[in-house]
Amino acid sequence: MALNRARQVTPRSRQRWRPPTTTYTRRIDPIRNPYTPGAGSRPPALTGRDEEIEAFRILLARLKLGRPEKSMLITGLRGVGKTVLLNTFEAIAEEAGFRTAKSEITHETDFRPLIARLARRALLAVSPAKRMKERARRAAAVFKAFTLRTPEGLEIGVDVEAMLGRGDSGDLGDDLSDLFLALGEAAADHKTGIVFLLDEVQFLDRAELEALIAALHQVSQQELPLTLAGAGLPQLPALTGAAKSYAERLFRFPTIDRLAEQAARDALELPAQAEGVDFERAATGRILTLTEGYPYFLQEYGKHVWNVAPGPTITLADVKRAHDLVQLDLDESFFRVRIGRATKAELAYLAAMAHLGAGPYRSGEIAAKLGRPGPESVAPTRARLIEKGLIYSPSYGLNEFTVPQFDTFIRRSFAPEEPR
Repeated sequence: MALNRARQVTPRSRQRWRPPTTTYTRRIDPIRNPYTPGAGSRPPALTGRDEEIEAFRILLARLKLGRPEKSMLITGLRGVGKTVLLNTFEAIAEEAGFRTAKSEITHETDFRPLIARLARRALLAVSPAKRMKERARRAAAVFKAFTLRTPEGLEIGVDVEAMLGRGDSGDLGDDLSDLFLALGEAAADHKTGIVFLLDEVQFLDRAELEALIAALHQVSQQELPLTLAGAGLPQLPALTGAAKSYAERLFRFPTIDRLAEQAARDALELPAQAEGVDFERAATGRILTLTEGYPYFLQEYGKHVWNVAPGPTITLADVKRAHDLVQLDLDESFFRVRIGRATKAELAYLAAMAHLGAGPYRSGEIAAKLGRPGPESVAPTRARLIEKGLIYSPSYGLNEFTVPQFDTFIRRSFAPEEPR
């Protein structure tokens, strides 16, 4: 009996052990966060790119009619959505009945084997090996000849002999022209078309770019349904012009940049509204100011303000709370990774640029900031930075970063080197 009484719980004891209550309730579900900051990740609302998308649809429609049309090379800074547009083009092309083959160029890319793999993919999409018509089999024979010059043995899955004298000369321009013409003829024979999609085209060397342009020129002259949709940094038009003088007549070079105010507002607000969440006008305005309308930055801010906001409305206070998180993410995943391959001399050049203030930057001023006698003394460093895609020349003697807001990152991360 005594033991039973000892186990009895008084009302005061029950009150003391009651789980604590809280008045805080999260109303914005982090699992439903709609924002997608990532390389090439399609944003939930693709805004401000209607003109480029319509131009690509017209390109495909003209090719279907057997009429020549310029290929497209999209240019712009990092983070403006070039890769997103290429992915969108790929989906549009496939929906229109075209066959696609897509890849990204890097510093280490061996172009001939890469284009051979893409050609194989395109040909088998046009005509599976077991049902190849005559022109497709001819393309397979040219492909086999082309691959004789590549270090890796690619098979097409159909028993054909290499077509001697076509695609096997060892001259990349001639061989690629033979291959593209054969692919275009096979596509036309099968009532379809081929779209090659190449990202980071500026990393092709001059000989490779010359070959690609020459091959596309041959295809255009024959009015065959094969085209290129590519993307690269702002120096791409100059690189193609230097490679082939007629490049400007072969390509469109749409430049995409930061979003206009309404497009940027829509990119930020529409995904939230689809989830039943609104932005205060002041919150949106502050994010537009901080991001300058650059699509990648908008996605980063959208992601972080969503995760810190108690809701049901995202406020200016939420933007302030998210700011440091956004800056940390951008520094580590967007800015710092760009300079991983930069040498000490290249970092000093970048720091000198950034500490001059806002660009563009004159080569002579950068040299003076470094304590060097003139632009020619730092020209090799400048050339390497352009080759690595960290800076570009908007016009003669001027330099600019290829990454938006990179100057502010450099200033807070690297002190300027003392002049020698």
